[in-house]
Amino acid sequence: MDAWVRFSAQSQARERLCRAAQYACSLLGHALQKHGASPELQKQIRQLEGHLSLGRKLLRLGNSADALESAKRAVHLSDVVLRFCITVSHLNRALYFACDNVLWAGKSGLAPRVDQEKWAQRSFRYYLFSLIMNLSRDAYEIRLLMEQESSACSRRLKGSGGGVPGGIETGGAGSPGTPGGSLPQVALKLQLQVLLLARVLRGHPPLLLDVVRNACDLFIPLDKLGLWRCGPGIVGFCGLVSSILSILTLICPWLRLKP
Repeated sequence: MDAWVRFSAQSQARERLCRAAQYACSLLGHALQKHGASPELQKQIRQLEGHLSLGRKLLRLGNSADALESAKRAVHLSDVVLRFCITVSHLNRALYFACDNVLWAGKSGLAPRVDQEKWAQRSFRYYLFSLIMNLSRDAYEIRLLMEQESSACSRRLKGSGGGVPGGIETGGAGSPGTPGGSLPQVALKLQLQVLLLARVLRGHPPLLLDVVRNACDLFIPLDKLGLWRCGPGIVGFCGLVSSILSILTLICPWLRLKP
């Protein structure tokens, strides 16, 4: 299994480059169709996209072992919520890659009797579950950081004896005598929460990149499973953006969210 993990790590950069090229072809094909390009050119772009997709499946052989190893490491995390989200995410990724391997065998002709549509639906379903767990983990980390930032701001304001200047203070549910708070107070608190969220994400680039990448990836299985038809243009654009961000985390490892 360790040998498979090392092989997977070596092919990861090539797979992400192929992924970026595949979704760039998807976006280009949509643009060519929209602007009335020749059918022959559109066919060539679709064929290139299909070849890149098949090549990615070949590069992902063995990624299930890598995902299982990551799940085994995540089991030992001390934080219960992170342990659950990350472990379940890796397990779903392992199942997604396993289905993807079956699809590769079917498309390459090694297993011609494979029901490709059924296995594609299964793989995208596991992919969707994995992304939901990733976004849940991101939301949990954002909440922890917002609480820490809010407490730090409150301590600074108390130490300086000031009110709420340009800094950020979330405040309570409402002032005394106004249990629900008036509409302007709710709007102010919402604005402070948005400013606090922006400060947290600006101060933690790995978390910001992970949120954007997972949010972009979410459109792909939603479209493929028919849960939300967003079209090849949006799928291509979101896939290209998430691929570029993934490549960026390989070039700059400090941008990778840990654990």
